[in-house]
Amino acid sequence: MARMPELSHGRRMLVLAICCMSLLIVSLDNTVLNVALPSLQRELDASTSGLQWTIDAYTLVLASLLMPAGSTADRIGRRRVFLSGLVVFTLGSLLCSLAPDLNWLVVFRMVQAVGGSMLNPVAMSIITNTFTDPRERARAIGVWGAVVGLSMAAGPLVGGLLVDSVGWRSIFWVNLPVGLAALLLTWRFVPESRAPRARRPDPVGQVLVIALFGSLTYAIIEAPHGSWLSTAPFAALAAVALLALLRYEPRRPEPLIDLRFFRSAPFSGATVIAVSAFAALGGFLFLSTLYLQNVRGLSALEAGLWMLPMAVPTFLCAPLSGRLVGSRGPRLPLLVAGGAMTVSGLLFALFEAETSNATLLAGYVLFGVGFGFVNAPITNTAVSGMPLSQAGVASAVASTSRQLGQTLGVAVLGAVLAAGVGSSSYADTFVTASRPGWWILTACGAGVLTLGVLTTGPWARATAERAARRLESEERPPRRTGVGA
Repeated sequence: MARMPELSHGRRMLVLAICCMSLLIVSLDNTVLNVALPSLQRELDASTSGLQWTIDAYTLVLASLLMPAGSTADRIGRRRVFLSGLVVFTLGSLLCSLAPDLNWLVVFRMVQAVGGSMLNPVAMSIITNTFTDPRERARAIGVWGAVVGLSMAAGPLVGGLLVDSVGWRSIFWVNLPVGLAALLLTWRFVPESRAPRARRPDPVGQVLVIALFGSLTYAIIEAPHGSWLSTAPFAALAAVALLALLRYEPRRPEPLIDLRFFRSAPFSGATVIAVSAFAALGGFLFLSTLYLQNVRGLSALEAGLWMLPMAVPTFLCAPLSGRLVGSRGPRLPLLVAGGAMTVSGLLFALFEAETSNATLLAGYVLFGVGFGFVNAPITNTAVSGMPLSQAGVASAVASTSRQLGQTLGVAVLGAVLAAGVGSSSYADTFVTASRPGWWILTACGAGVLTLGVLTTGPWARATAERAARRLESEERPPRRTGVGA
């Protein structure tokens, strides 16, 4: 069966709801866990690097497996891969709730992420193939995007309530009934579908991506805690993997990462913007959670309430950004996003916004507005001008960039914080130790702002058109000449 059969309106809405359930548990898992970090630190005797790994083990595996998961689903069946992802993610959640120590929690988080990598990109493929009318599809994708905002808004509050009332293990129990319900509903109501022509697997490229992401993250996280000799081999491995990837991928007819995409300035800009914006998000949540609970002494629920001024603007601004992208293009949302995130970072870096409730609130609101505006134009800019046959692959690269950015944000800012705090307590040194991290977040916001200007103008659109024409001409089979042509 190559294509999904035509479904009734009610059945299509049910398929959308099932896909959104999977997105909710995958997205909610990170925002919920951030509020639980201080509890994990106390109960499992976790270091700063240990806390970084509980988050980065998840986002790192997601970043590494998103692209092959989508192409595998196109090849062997989207429903089959989606069901497998729900089983693995739900099982991983159960194992996380039973983890006896931090090392096992990190391992089980990786199991979760293997399942998560089979959910989000595959769910988007299912939605795209279920809603064939362009207007209906746009509304469905809008609902899909709103769920991400909902997870951002609800995550800190739900996490704080669960951690304070039951304990940190309960944040993983939430996934069990939702995962099981989605599994049963998918089995019953989601029809199977495959792509007419799926991309071939690229195992060598996949191994190189895992080596690059994993070794780079390890080198950054462990640098403040070990000697140069202990982390240098991992940094060298990351460099070798990157060079090998750049040399190997252009030689494949269907590479895991098509480097020809980067001839398009909008695509390259969207990739870097995604890394920058989500690095800022990962670092922002990491620093804020530790500050609110370990320095201000707030409970997990109180910390969750304090995060609402960031989460609510994200939820409200995301659909507004989508409408602006549709009516005026991606430039204005990117300028608003970059400007708001930059000013937010400056409040912390220059004026120690943590030390005053008013400036802390302003910093949180501004970051929430900025992040709310940045997500919609990333996907739009990534696929801008791309041939329709390549839009899915381009979107997958943008999704991978988001996860990689969040991984690097937690790794880099956690390493900066650990180096600044040293053997002192958070309460004594946190504000001073975190200041370089806030400057990094300011630079991320400035990067979004600058690239928003450079990659959305006439010159950038011209590069996208040239890249698209070249991709189409290289994909078109050559004309046969001579006898029998």
